[in-house]
Amino acid sequence: MIDIARRMATPWHLWLVGLLSLAWNGFGAFDYIQTNTRGEAYMRASGFGDDMIAYFNAMPTWMYVPWTLGVWGAVIGSLLLLARSRFAVHAFGLSLIGAVVSLIYSKFINPPPALPPELAMMAWMPYVIVVIAALLLWYAWTMAKRAVLR
Repeated sequence: MIDIARRMATPWHLWLVGLLSLAWNGFGAFDYIQTNTRGEAYMRASGFGDDMIAYFNAMPTWMYVPWTLGVWGAVIGSLLLLARSRFAVHAFGLSLIGAVVSLIYSKFINPPPALPPELAMMAWMPYVIVVIAALLLWYAWTMAKRAVLR
């Protein structure tokens, strides 16, 4: 009976944020899997040219760590948020760290070649990813502080 009362106390926005974040981060996971399994064929289908494919293929091995943390931390964080687990905060924290390291690498350490005009808006995507990761961490932390997450 107490568990039912707790479930009824779950704010509606938790389900909305959880499902939207799972959809957003699920696409990130799809992109991660496709890029790492189909490689050049997937990148060409996404509109990348030879210079961008060469840039990606030259990415140092250590960069796979923050990329993996960013993508899978976000997916796991979304699932944990929907499960109302306080560990969503930790998963989203790892995701944010991965996104920030990836942003620093791609914007300051080793910037990619210029994108073709039809993909120019994609240059903002690393910033968008970091902002969304930070908002999801903040949201999960807020829900944990309000004892919505167990």
